[in-house]
Amino acid sequence: MSNYGYARVSAKDQNEDRQQIALELQGVDRIFTDKQSGKDFNRPEYKKMVRRLHAGDVLYVLSIDRLGRNYEEIQEQWRCLTKEKRIDIVVIDMPLLDTRKGKDLMGTFIADLVLQILSFVAQSERENIKRRQTEGIAAAKARGVRFGRPSRPLPDNFLTVSEKWKRKEITGTEAAIKCGLPLSTFRYWAENNRIV
Repeated sequence: MSNYGYARVSAKDQNEDRQQIALELQGVDRIFTDKQSGKDFNRPEYKKMVRRLHAGDVLYVLSIDRLGRNYEEIQEQWRCLTKEKRIDIVVIDMPLLDTRKGKDLMGTFIADLVLQILSFVAQSERENIKRRQTEGIAAAKARGVRFGRPSRPLPDNFLTVSEKWKRKEITGTEAAIKCGLPLSTFRYWAENNRIV
């Protein structure tokens, strides 16, 4: 029997230290960490961990939303892990979600009910985050904020060189070299009449 921990943050610049500390306090043998959205379970470290799990092992997660943020997939993974893999799961910040306890009918019913509620909350929060992000981007665009890479300045000789290219006096490669641009950028700008 082994004790495993699973930690997840949504982005590479987020810090998983808080989760790691909580998992280490549980005495886990190995912690698997993904820096990826919880929208689905297609995560490399999660998959690696599931392959290592055997009947009788215990999986610790700090909270249900660290496991995932998709209601149906959380339910399915929980069933797969507890019924097919026959492992126990401990959600540290929700003692009712500890499959080592309350294995009678009432305990199972309460754990299933709590799991459904928390899975719903996790997915709702994900949807709220996406909605707030979309609204924030729309508000920023309305204020004139531009997203993406800043525009590259047009080389001084671009108009002259692009005219020569259009008249087939020089090749696209020669034109791109003269302008100091990648060929694809030169062609895109020339074909779309970029003049600013």
